[in-house]
Amino acid sequence: MKNLLFICLSISCILFSCGGPSNKDQNATLAKSENLMEYTSYIDITNYKSGYYINVSCPWNDKSLGEFYLYPDTLQLPDELETKLVIRTPVKNVIAYSSTQWSVFLELGEISRVKGILESDYTDNPEIKRLLAEKKIEDVGIETSLKTEIAINLHPDVILYTPYSTVPKTEIGDLTGAVMFPFADYLENHPLGRAEWLKLIGYLTCREKDTDQWFNDIVTRYDSLKYICQNVENRPTVFSDLPFEGQWYLPGGASYIAQIFHDAGADYIWKDNNSTASLPVDAETVLSKARDADFWRIMNSTNTEYSYNRLAVENELYTYFKAYQNRNILVCDIRRSGYFEKSEYEPDLLLKDFVFAFHPELVETDYQPHYFYKLTNEK
Repeated sequence: MKNLLFICLSISCILFSCGGPSNKDQNATLAKSENLMEYTSYIDITNYKSGYYINVSCPWNDKSLGEFYLYPDTLQLPDELETKLVIRTPVKNVIAYSSTQWSVFLELGEISRVKGILESDYTDNPEIKRLLAEKKIEDVGIETSLKTEIAINLHPDVILYTPYSTVPKTEIGDLTGAVMFPFADYLENHPLGRAEWLKLIGYLTCREKDTDQWFNDIVTRYDSLKYICQNVENRPTVFSDLPFEGQWYLPGGASYIAQIFHDAGADYIWKDNNSTASLPVDAETVLSKARDADFWRIMNSTNTEYSYNRLAVENELYTYFKAYQNRNILVCDIRRSGYFEKSEYEPDLLLKDFVFAFHPELVETDYQPHYFYKLTNEK
């Protein structure tokens, strides 16, 4: 299911076209200030009087996904913002399309502001499951088939949507009266750029100082690990993922995970590729190029654990890879680890898992991986 989601996301990224002409020049004139985001490529946040001006860029053309002003609900709105798209802060009723969004509210102790989420069946988070059972949070369906009546009854002031859907984003916004905010975190290809989106939740909840400190601590830990791996003499090779319906969808050489491999002191087999998206590659080509790779990274989205025997039964081709033969397969159990909910805002832990695998001498000997562990199960 998750593999299919990745494929659909990649196709949607290619097909998606952004909205109409931007008023960026006019709004930027109102909000001349230093960008408060350092690592992101697709969101700028600047100070504006007692609030903030935000522009979310479109990665597919030179237009904008949206421009917004955040302004405290305790203050009178300036006259010049009367015609602008304004979000009053702190937000009160939020619908969050992605677990990466509500997980930040949860970490900040602000989860009571989240009234609706999508695809709740995919979370094993005990707090979210409790809130769902108590009807304090509602499941609003899936992005391509929203439970419109439930969404309307939640009276959201903001809907944080993921800008890859082919469903017009304005429809649910018009029906609920909510501001539709494009949460484009997944488009960021630098691990720290993706993590920095957590600061947006801080601005929405008036917890800026907390999220600034949270992010700064992430940067410190990430950069420290990256630094000790810069001059390693041995850089093991690594490739990624499993085929889907006979086709391998590999991360591009400029992708998020490729950057983490590099920062962890490894050479990604497709590192010379300049794509940030997934690459459709046939199995024969993967075997030819990655057969002698030292490590193999796999995401497990099933309800049963992987083992070397299971992989061999699933596809005999897997046994031809050196990483299989040398028992150097790195696996992440998506649901058990909460990968899609937390890893985006723990890139330092994700990086450390790979440093521990590639260069164990650089990490404490008793380190316990958080997301990716070396597969040891034989049967």
